[in-house]
Amino acid sequence: MNLDFSHLASSDISYIDDLYSQYQQDPSNVDETWLKFFQGVEFAVKNYESELTPEKSSVKSPGPSADVDLEKEFRVNAIIQSFRARGHLLSKTNPVRDRKDRKARLLLKDYGLVESDLDQKFFIGHLIGMPNATLRDIVSRLNHLYANNIGVEYMHCNDTDIRRWFRKKYEDTKLQTVYDLEKKKHILSKLNEAVVFENFLHTKYVGQKRFSLEGGENTIPALDAIINKSSELGVEEVIIGMAHRGRLNVLANIMGKTYEYIFSEFEGGHSIDQTMGDGDVKYHLGFTSQVKTKAGKDVYLKLMPNPSHLEAVAPVVLGYARAQSDILYKEESSKILPIIIHGDAAVAGQGVVYETLQMSDLDGYHVGGAIHFVINNQIGFTTDFDDARSSHYCTSVARTLDIPIIHVNGDDAEAVVYAVELAAEFRATFGKDIFIDMVCYRKHGHNESDEPKYTQPSLYKKIAKHPNAREVYKGKLIDGKQIEVNLATEMEKEFKANLQDRLNMVKQKELPQKTQKPDREWESLRRSKLSDFEFSPDTKVSKKELMNVLEALTSKPSNFSTIRKVDKLLAERQKRFDEDNLDWAICELLAYGSLLQDGVSVRMSGQDVIRGTFSHRHAQIFDENTNVAHDSLNNINDKQAKFRIFNSFLSEYAVLGFEFGYSLGRPTDINIWEAQFGDFANGAQTVFDQFISGTESKWQKMSGLFVLLPHGYEGQGPEHSNARPERFLQLAAEENMIIANCSTPANLFHLLRRQLAYPFRKPTVVFTPKSLLRHPWCVSKVEDLTDGKFREIIPDTYADIKKVKRVLFCTGKIYYDLLAYQQKEKRKDVAIIRVEQLYPLATKQIEEVLGIYEKANFVWVQEEPKNMGAWTYLLRYPMFMDFDLIGRKSSASPATGFASVHAREQSELVEQAFNI
Repeated sequence: MNLDFSHLASSDISYIDDLYSQYQQDPSNVDETWLKFFQGVEFAVKNYESELTPEKSSVKSPGPSADVDLEKEFRVNAIIQSFRARGHLLSKTNPVRDRKDRKARLLLKDYGLVESDLDQKFFIGHLIGMPNATLRDIVSRLNHLYANNIGVEYMHCNDTDIRRWFRKKYEDTKLQTVYDLEKKKHILSKLNEAVVFENFLHTKYVGQKRFSLEGGENTIPALDAIINKSSELGVEEVIIGMAHRGRLNVLANIMGKTYEYIFSEFEGGHSIDQTMGDGDVKYHLGFTSQVKTKAGKDVYLKLMPNPSHLEAVAPVVLGYARAQSDILYKEESSKILPIIIHGDAAVAGQGVVYETLQMSDLDGYHVGGAIHFVINNQIGFTTDFDDARSSHYCTSVARTLDIPIIHVNGDDAEAVVYAVELAAEFRATFGKDIFIDMVCYRKHGHNESDEPKYTQPSLYKKIAKHPNAREVYKGKLIDGKQIEVNLATEMEKEFKANLQDRLNMVKQKELPQKTQKPDREWESLRRSKLSDFEFSPDTKVSKKELMNVLEALTSKPSNFSTIRKVDKLLAERQKRFDEDNLDWAICELLAYGSLLQDGVSVRMSGQDVIRGTFSHRHAQIFDENTNVAHDSLNNINDKQAKFRIFNSFLSEYAVLGFEFGYSLGRPTDINIWEAQFGDFANGAQTVFDQFISGTESKWQKMSGLFVLLPHGYEGQGPEHSNARPERFLQLAAEENMIIANCSTPANLFHLLRRQLAYPFRKPTVVFTPKSLLRHPWCVSKVEDLTDGKFREIIPDTYADIKKVKRVLFCTGKIYYDLLAYQQKEKRKDVAIIRVEQLYPLATKQIEEVLGIYEKANFVWVQEEPKNMGAWTYLLRYPMFMDFDLIGRKSSASPATGFASVHAREQSELVEQAFNI
């Protein structure tokens, strides 16, 4: 158990007596802290040759043991535990502000002790490596450990192993760690680089936005130390995600991007191939390099590109890391390290941070732990931290997990390096996340042209006079005679020469580039052309391959007991295949199985995707006695690729970001995310807006992410009807994504296979059905899979071309409502055309249809309100300008919540469609 001892007083000594009795019966009965306490008591009493019994535990022992005052020993023990739990509230981690009173309650009087007790010796000091020390020395050590330039939070961890490990590692090494001269020089040299870079840009590009690292320069020695230490611990690749602050400095001094390259971006002279899109500002771009550590090991570094949406990149980093881990490192997550660099205002204010943390230990999203490094400027744009959070710390969200948080003064270079190396060891030991909160400041405003004194005049008066981190460290080394003055002078000359070289644009040696396997796979793909989307490539599969998959889908292991409904489900799959009557679920699973046989790995996640929200998929079956899962699709043959499917936690934003990141790492595989209902994708709109729709245009990065959004009007209310297709269609331009609404299971089959058949990758958004999953007409034949491909447009096969007066164009589920009316009323004079691929629109195929029915009236029919759905998107195309529109009235809500109203509306719009 974790105890806060500060509230206990002499009246609680009986409580200790009871604990001691339990300890005597069995030492394992008590918490580790009490165990050590009682062992210490017995050790001391034995040394004093005295006798201790529970009855005498609250009074001084007679004779030689008179110095053993159990009550005071207990009070000192309480101080020790309280410093471990709350010493961080007193820590001197703020370089420019006085610490707020956080009610730490760590004074002697809080524990019933007085000044005269300071020179008394207490054997309980052995808990911090000071047996039989005076209280004065004990408190002094506690202050040096827990209330100095580092403050640590770990006592909140419920995992005893983590608490023990962190306490021992920290208390054993913090005061004893002394860096040798070589390491001190290395830290100073990294600070030199950080400051040179900022001075260079500040001198060369006065007033230009660069989101300076000034005030937080120790970020550079910190990242350098993490990479070096983690490499020693087995890491081979580091994936970094960060927002703007200090990004250019990280690119130059960690990633090895040359000043010349950055200079050309400032000047606008860097060659950009705009056939790929519009590009992005320089402080959003990614970079890849290979560095050699101090120990001579090669480490592959990747800084992920990211938008201005702050913490949105965090799950993307983790998804990319998981992709590399799954394939490149054969699921050894210890070989790849994600580092997420946060801003203090963002880490406290953005909900995606919490979502990302909650996925950290889940099977589908575990990456072996990430190191979170917070550049704590103590301010947002202009908002002080008092207005930016309710918690004591910007990192308080991390307390939801069993992980430590290290707060460190951003002016103390060696403390920062110690903190990050401790974090690297923790991550390597436990495979869990850990936070470092580097408290620093922001020298300029939000950007270099901003005036911070408008809102923080007092603070920025202090900052203006405050020396930078390099000057602080250099002064500390000289004052402490830890480096010779002439060495400091020499490094100062190097610093100034380096700065002058940069100003003179002296050439730098670029870091060697090592292409990882996924990068080579991306390089083998070409860019898309508009013509690629007019007619799909061949994606047919032999019947033998389908039967191999079917055998896996209809089988279960011996001695595997399933409920009757599952047995019926397996039999139904076989029956549908035999009767040539394939529904949505079996075509989807056959598509996955066919890809697996082609060597394409399939990953799928989302809320309840294993069974499927509408109980149609059943990608796994479960033993009714043991609940053990059986993956049918992983049992097709010995040479197949791997099928991975995970029920996600109740998150859209972070999970979709993760899956997008995963797709960036796996060009040869397919990555699928399914929303529980289409409208739930609202919670992930940031990922669609900032990453999925614009990645190729902004950062020249392709993604093959496949998104399934259930959509269709069945009278189940606003959120369960409409996936808001208009939003995605509004994002569609420059062939940036594929948007489809399939009306047949076979078309979904081919669409999934087409994703890998193209010689390029595009994100694909598919509006999938709900009621059609079991609609008797929404079926396909086996030959539709063995001799076919994706159909962008599906023509009418019922109407009489010579008699047609009206042509109804539609997409998705509404087709079956129109078809039912057409068949029932025998309306040969009305043709129904299905647009299966909404973007890019197959204009040539549509023009052919228009030519066939050139004398007819053309109508777009949708079940969505007129201000939603595909209509406003279609008006981009001149061919639709003469169309009429039939749909629900324009509405603020996506759909009615009344089933009777829905039925009336649906009936009216279908009848209107045929009312010539």
